[in-house]
Amino acid sequence: MTQRAYYTSDELTLNTHVVRCTPTEDGRFRVDLAETLFHPQGGGQLADQGTIAGIRVEEVLNIEGDVAHVVGQPVPVGSVEIAISPEVRALHARLHSAGHLIACVGQNLGWLPSKGHHWPGESRVVFERQVGCEPLTAEGIEAGVNALIERDLPRELIDQDGVRSVRFGTLPMHGCGGTHVTSTGLVGPIKVLKLKEKKGLLSVHYDVAR
Repeated sequence: MTQRAYYTSDELTLNTHVVRCTPTEDGRFRVDLAETLFHPQGGGQLADQGTIAGIRVEEVLNIEGDVAHVVGQPVPVGSVEIAISPEVRALHARLHSAGHLIACVGQNLGWLPSKGHHWPGESRVVFERQVGCEPLTAEGIEAGVNALIERDLPRELIDQDGVRSVRFGTLPMHGCGGTHVTSTGLVGPIKVLKLKEKKGLLSVHYDVAR
């Protein structure tokens, strides 16, 4: 199984090892690495972009619990350098961290965060209404999250019984395998675009400043 270095490292380049490179049915190649910085698509987050040995990685997928890197040409087995696109990584990390902050603000008002979707242009956090929860407004959520961003709370990564969890400062901890900024100040100001409630589920749609 590929070691997921991005769980504990914010580095964008890494010398690793190509374990195998196998053809796929669509004419491309799956590359398996001993260790990777590439976050695969999943958990509400798009995959990282970047290169393996200078070759563009076209997809990064979770397949049977392992990380599969898909490229357009074969990569020799052996030592190799991988590199992550800094711009894409930064945007994905900012959006994902903003989603966690929105979850914390809603949770503090008695709502249960149940789902996060942190793709650029369609980011949202879904809450389940709970008995006694306080009203949520776009203005209130936005102000609450931006106040947490201004406090520049440090990120903490914890492994709890094999489950990776993330929190900022002393905010509630959430199990998460995604990439995040190292402190809330790096998220930058957020904008809550709209709230949409249906059948007890409230979706908070948001974006970060570009």
